[in-house]
Amino acid sequence: MRFMSFITTTVDAGPPPPELLEAMHRLADREIKAGRMIDDGMLAPIAAGARVSVRGGKLAVLDGPMVEAKEVVGGYAIFEFRNKEEAVASAVEFLQLHKDHMPGWEGVCEVREMITR
Repeated sequence: MRFMSFITTTVDAGPPPPELLEAMHRLADREIKAGRMIDDGMLAPIAAGARVSVRGGKLAVLDGPMVEAKEVVGGYAIFEFRNKEEAVASAVEFLQLHKDHMPGWEGVCEVREMITR
């Protein structure tokens, strides 16, 4: 089963400290070597992005930064797991790294099964 995990955090969370980056790289290397992690990535700040929307029948493009954003997606990972429980356990381990290496950080890791063709 393929799962996508994505991390949301507050806009002003700031960059991760080097210790957290190193811990995340070690975890990612382990998961890649085990054949579970397919892809991952950190996203650039919202100031560099754009939002395309349809509201009231009108298409609109808004360049970043999106000042009304309170939370943003900071990164994602795609995994191959046997079941949802493994996917959730992976998310718990990843957020534990944040708790250990970035005190005061708050965020969410959402785990979603991917529907593949």
